[in-house]
Amino acid sequence: METPTDLNQWRKEQRAALLARREACTPAERAAWNEAIALFLETGFPSLQGMVVGFCWPYNGEMDPRPLIHRLRDQGSRAVLPTVVGKQRPLEFREWWPGSPMKAGVLGIPIPDGNPVLVPDAVLVPPVGFSDEGRRLGYGGGYFDRTLNVLAPQPLKICVAHELSRMPTIHPQPHDIPMDFVVTEAGIHAVEDGGLHRIDVAECERRAAQMVAARGLPRRQA
Repeated sequence: METPTDLNQWRKEQRAALLARREACTPAERAAWNEAIALFLETGFPSLQGMVVGFCWPYNGEMDPRPLIHRLRDQGSRAVLPTVVGKQRPLEFREWWPGSPMKAGVLGIPIPDGNPVLVPDAVLVPPVGFSDEGRRLGYGGGYFDRTLNVLAPQPLKICVAHELSRMPTIHPQPHDIPMDFVVTEAGIHAVEDGGLHRIDVAECERRAAQMVAARGLPRRQA
């Protein structure tokens, strides 16, 4: 597809349409989709156990990963939430636990208040939209892409989304980071050869384990 002349305006219009579509869903639909996504994550990614797992506090009808995060913590994982520390700067990830001190961050989204900073071994990243190329359309600030660009080794990058957020392309730019996997209520998709490929739970477990080993995860924390 030909890249729009004004890509920023095109993306702004796409965001508005995708958010309206998501907000029109019923709570019952979202709950069913979230449960299906969480089951795929739990069965397809046992390597998350014992890792530092980044997640996002649900906002604007995004997938709610908190029940899964509770279970992962029971299995030895640590959970971290992203924190904006300044424009054009990478995110910090601060540890979260039930009862953790919290405060309002950007857009009023809750963030940990003064908790330890950790580097995630895996990130569960919600999009406004995700493309058939395996890339995500966010809210436009570029924080996640900027953060992933400086993390070495790369965390396991898992986009968690509802199928209604799928789009053919985001017209990716050099700074747009592809995900490793996209998980929706319809299943698990590996990102390879510039596209999404549906895989089963066993294949996901195998691929994720290979990535974790190749990247030397979980990483040693400072």
